Amino acid sequence: MNRADAATTPLRTLLGAVGRVGRGIRWYITTLMGDSAYATYVAHHQRQHPGEAPMTERQFWRQRMDDQDRNPGARCC
Repeated sequence: MNRADAATTPLRTLLGAVGRVGRGIRWYITTLMGDSAYATYVAHHQRQHPGEAPMTERQFWRQRMDDQDRNPGARCC
């Protein structure tokens, strides 16, 4: 291993770690905001109800909002 390789190895390790942290933060925020909710629903629907068409994304979000309005739970408002 030459000096250039030795110097870039810790940098690559650091950049890899920063990338993993960034992807983790992105996943957390998108999950928290519900961005992946429809994709999760479709995957679940395909596993549990093969052969049946899932709701459209518009229907899914409408039902989700209606459910939240009927059952506010821990919401502040």
